[in-house]
Amino acid sequence: MFTDERHEQIRQELADKGRVLAADLAGRFGVSEDTIRRDLRELAKAGECRRVYGGALAPAPDGGPLAARLREGRDAKARLGEVAAGLVGTAQTIFIDAGSTNVAIARALPIDRKFTVVTNSPAIVMALESHTNCTRVLLGGVFDPDKGACLGAQTLRDVQQVFADLLILGSCGLSPLGGVTAFDWDEAEIKRAMIRQSRQVILAATNEKLGTVAPFRVCEISDVNQLVLEASASPADVRAVGETGTIVHQVAETTD
Repeated sequence: MFTDERHEQIRQELADKGRVLAADLAGRFGVSEDTIRRDLRELAKAGECRRVYGGALAPAPDGGPLAARLREGRDAKARLGEVAAGLVGTAQTIFIDAGSTNVAIARALPIDRKFTVVTNSPAIVMALESHTNCTRVLLGGVFDPDKGACLGAQTLRDVQQVFADLLILGSCGLSPLGGVTAFDWDEAEIKRAMIRQSRQVILAATNEKLGTVAPFRVCEISDVNQLVLEASASPADVRAVGETGTIVHQVAETTD
């Protein structure tokens, strides 16, 4: 088999399954694992995969600026938001990380409950505008309009002054092999700090993020206590995530 043919089949498997294993590919194509690793390096250089130990994962989709992400997949994110908000329980102090799905979660939080939300996202603060019993704390730092978040040294210092009952975490990529990942170093650093300062972590993710990886690791999947996924999430991915010990919730099927 020619190199270009192997590359095309690897691309197809990444599109279908979101990941490839070097040992499996070597056996299927009748070549050495070193040859497969070279293939994966070439595909990674072209931005068509991200290498991980033992293989490669599909790259996480870059949804663009927050304003664009807020317009996309509204119904799916609203359904995820309702399920995730139902898991919050009696938490009194909640970190809510930046992200369009987390904006939907913030909107779905019970209006009559008294709690404090600490966030680095002005959009989260605005989503809670009608929650009159909610105390909203906006973390300082340098505002990144594309991320829709305050980031940097000041934000990190502010996070370290809070001990939260719960973190509602955002992600760019999510995979049992790659863990929870982000596109930006500063963004990943703030997420890691929020995890350290929180007793529990909830994450909700749309299908396009599942089984993909972004450049910067945030945490292992097992560091997330509860994960909310769409009803149509890949059964293999759901099973693999559940094997890490994380509790997985799926949105109920719609009857349109």
